[in-house]
Amino acid sequence: MSAIDWDQAVRVASRMTGSYALAGTYHEARFGLQAPQMVMRATALVEAETGLHAPGVADVAVVSRKEWVEANIGSFAELVRPAEERLAAQSKIGARIASKVTAAELGAVLGLLSRRVLGQYELVLPRADGSAGDTVMFVGANILAMERQHEFRPQEFRFWVALHEATHRLQFLGIPWMKDYFLGLVNELVAASVPQKGTVSRVAGELATAARSGEPLVDEAGLFGIFASPSQREVIDRVQALMSLLEGHGHVVMDRVGERELVTQDRMSHVLKARRQDPRTAMFMRLVGLELKMKQYDDGAAFIAGVERHAGWTALDKAWERAANLPTLVEIKNPVLWLERVG
Repeated sequence: MSAIDWDQAVRVASRMTGSYALAGTYHEARFGLQAPQMVMRATALVEAETGLHAPGVADVAVVSRKEWVEANIGSFAELVRPAEERLAAQSKIGARIASKVTAAELGAVLGLLSRRVLGQYELVLPRADGSAGDTVMFVGANILAMERQHEFRPQEFRFWVALHEATHRLQFLGIPWMKDYFLGLVNELVAASVPQKGTVSRVAGELATAARSGEPLVDEAGLFGIFASPSQREVIDRVQALMSLLEGHGHVVMDRVGERELVTQDRMSHVLKARRQDPRTAMFMRLVGLELKMKQYDDGAAFIAGVERHAGWTALDKAWERAANLPTLVEIKNPVLWLERVG
């Protein structure tokens, strides 16, 4: 038996994706025809802006919310496979309960996120059949809904999202060691993810201490951060530093190219920034640890602005030379420290 009931996760998520009137209509189909050319153009502009180059041409797909959920659950299943044997080594009853609970939690989070995600670059991850993916995905219903809610120009908004995903693709394929480094961090996190004895009593003590001192009971790493061991927190910090750099870099490139190419760039950027800061979703984001991702845009963009201010745009190339040159969390907050370390 799998340690996580993946089919259950899909069923739970599917019940929470909601619906949108234009999903599956000719509007979405037309977007699907336009999207490959948008990604090709975006890739060329991002290559010129960053100096990064990726081999081949990405697959491009305009997907439904349910298809986005299924793609992500498929990737998760492959990523956590090494840890499943240890998770399944619990008592049969305990394993069965844990399998259902974990699946329900994962499905609920992905189901709710599927209503918000605009685009995603599917990193070159191993699939169950041994193949690898290299796909830029757009969630058609969400793109169409945003365009109509905010009266965006469809061609500009879709291309703007394509710029962000094209940047992520070049980061992972244009920097030779980046994919393996990222997957190494994920594997470290998965390897340490089996619950340890004493976790509950440790967490209870930490929550009590936080309550007495008036600190937030759930920090930006979310519920996962609460239950993470010290070794896991160290890996989380490295993941957060890396993703702050990549998300910030993607956001800066997206806006910088957009300012030259798109008439409505400023308004679109303002709307999406306000969307990330919407207080109605803040608690959910904190609970599931996605507040961390929201901060990555701002912290990473501030880091890149600081590097450029002190040493110029090309100084950022030092970060792409080797993993040891990546900024730490402390350096993300203080780019001068990073510049001094990498020379």
